[in-house]
Amino acid sequence: MSQHFLLSPVAKTLSLTKVIRMSDDEARMIFRKVRWAETDGEPVCPKCGCYESYDLATRQVFKCKGCGKQYSITSGTIFHGRKLQVRDILAAIAIFINGAKGYSALQLSRDLCIDYKSAFVMLHKLREAIGLAQHQGTLSGEVEVDGAYFGGYVKPANERKDRKDRRKRVNQSGKRQSVIVMRERQGSTKTAVTPTEAHGVNLIGQNVAQGSTVHADEASHWDKLEARYPIKRINHQEAYSKDGACTNQAESYFSRLRRSEIGVHHHIAGKYLQAYASEMAFREDARRESNGTQFLMLTGASLGAPKSETFCGYWQRRS
Repeated sequence: MSQHFLLSPVAKTLSLTKVIRMSDDEARMIFRKVRWAETDGEPVCPKCGCYESYDLATRQVFKCKGCGKQYSITSGTIFHGRKLQVRDILAAIAIFINGAKGYSALQLSRDLCIDYKSAFVMLHKLREAIGLAQHQGTLSGEVEVDGAYFGGYVKPANERKDRKDRRKRVNQSGKRQSVIVMRERQGSTKTAVTPTEAHGVNLIGQNVAQGSTVHADEASHWDKLEARYPIKRINHQEAYSKDGACTNQAESYFSRLRRSEIGVHHHIAGKYLQAYASEMAFREDARRESNGTQFLMLTGASLGAPKSETFCGYWQRRS
């Protein structure tokens, strides 16, 4: 029996101990080299693009020689306006990466001994950066599509005679949403949140290239895809895979998302469902990358993402 990838030495190239023991100067230098990789860590003005700046001795900021703007290593990034030390941000990214099934804000607040509100905002900024860095083009080749519902749970009545069919819309809370996943075989994963699974038909038309082979289950709304794509259907009441048709990789994605919901977060529905869906797409796509590589991928995505309009000043209601 082959060894699971996460158990192999190849998967473990990042030491959380080394990150936590970094000095402030070492942490800042890592931030600089990741953000300004093209200049080997030399600062670049986010306003005018000037490569020359003063390094102010009184504060940890730079002053552009061209336009006079003062900026820090996180100005204009997803961490704009941060209060945490740079070393704590790197530690939060490392801890987040090592949580293969997700990581809760409550646990991060305990691990770093920071306020829950700070941990909540930090993790959602990382998820926002992941969503912005995800595959932006169209998917092609063999593409598996599927949908699953989250949220809107209605507790059944105590006595059987009082219970109603919760599958009907009239007996639902109105908060149920569907996550649509489009996944290339051996490629990228794209997700979207829609009111119903049937709304995913138009999304697939926008995100899957013509000529691609689409794999879907027997749900009737996927019938509309047959006019645009070569399509293979699988009846899950008969088999998981049959005659080359299956949606196992799409189901694998939902398995990870469900485990995260049940075992880590307990509630991922609502307005932040897309953030959790994007996070799990990243974890699925990078599941065969070492934690060190994932750490650099997420750090680069975070420093390449713009200031968060949603979470910068979130608890002060400035967003």
